[in-house]
Amino acid sequence: MMGMAKRILAYVDRRRDPEGYARRIGVRMGKGCRLIDVEFSTEPWLITLGDRVSATRTRFETHDGGVWVFRESDSDIDIIKPITVGSNVFIGYGTIILPGVTIGDNVVIGAGSVVSRDIPSDSVAVGVPARAIKTFDAYRDSTRAAADPTKSLNPKDKRAYFEKKYCKV
Repeated sequence: MMGMAKRILAYVDRRRDPEGYARRIGVRMGKGCRLIDVEFSTEPWLITLGDRVSATRTRFETHDGGVWVFRESDSDIDIIKPITVGSNVFIGYGTIILPGVTIGDNVVIGAGSVVSRDIPSDSVAVGVPARAIKTFDAYRDSTRAAADPTKSLNPKDKRAYFEKKYCKV
């Protein structure tokens, strides 16, 4: 029963103050990070996040649970490796980051990706497994061409802007 209560309190703490929770369990983080419903495996102290890392519904997995199938013959083995994420990194919804991965600076990881190998700085990576598909600068150029100047609008004005743009009657 105490284990259940502890898990519920940890869940509430993780939702109420996600960055503070991450630091309390040992994740090393830089400034300006934004973590939304992020989960860490059993070795959070092996995870390092640089400045301005944004992650939503991301799972950081520092061990390979697959060795469980060898527990009868090799009862004492583990495969545990650190995860390092650089600065100015956006990790899309539903991404899983596996043990031993290093993600460089200025990187965008697409939603739903599984990052199983290193991602170089100044790149955009997507897929299962995630692979770099374009440079950070090419991504910046394409987003500028597709973006709308609405970030600073209040919700009412933003709605009016997009209804005018997309809901023509």
